[in-house]
Amino acid sequence: ATSSRAVIRGGGVRAEETVLITGIGGGVATFALQIARHVGARVLATSSSDHKLAKARTLGAFGVANYRDTNWHTVVRTMADGKGPDVVVDSGGGETFAKAIEILRPGGRLVTYGATAGAAKLEVRRIFFKQLDVLGSTMGTPSEFVAMLKLFSEGGLRPAIDRTFELHESADAHRRLEDGAQFGKIVLRIH
Repeated sequence: ATSSRAVIRGGGVRAEETVLITGIGGGVATFALQIARHVGARVLATSSSDHKLAKARTLGAFGVANYRDTNWHTVVRTMADGKGPDVVVDSGGGETFAKAIEILRPGGRLVTYGATAGAAKLEVRRIFFKQLDVLGSTMGTPSEFVAMLKLFSEGGLRPAIDRTFELHESADAHRRLEDGAQFGKIVLRIH
């Protein structure tokens, strides 16, 4: 529901737009990539893991950039026709959030649903001079949840499942999450 709300309601993503999904690999980001592709957007993704970037391509990402590269934002802008993305869906906060504001094209939209990288230091003038829309988003309403379920059940989308753990392996599942090694959702199986 967080992904659907961020892409559809918050980001207002439309066909032919370029969308950047930062921090690809987590469940919300992988859903966001799939939903944006489903509505016909060109999707770009960032991660610190080349393995996760390769997996993002298999889910339909048009282009990818490793944010450990100090010029990742230039690479993204170039992949977005040199003008920057129309929409950024960001989970990181911190420096990534500030760079997202910098690379968004004029009139662009930024949706944030997390701050794993901490607080952002940003130049506020970029927001109003570029006439950007910045929206915080999380979870969703019951009707948005139903719409998301319909999107997956009738739209042919399937969640990216990283790994399934037995319930007694929940500590291992938590360690995998803490390590940031997953690509997609982690499932606990209850017998």
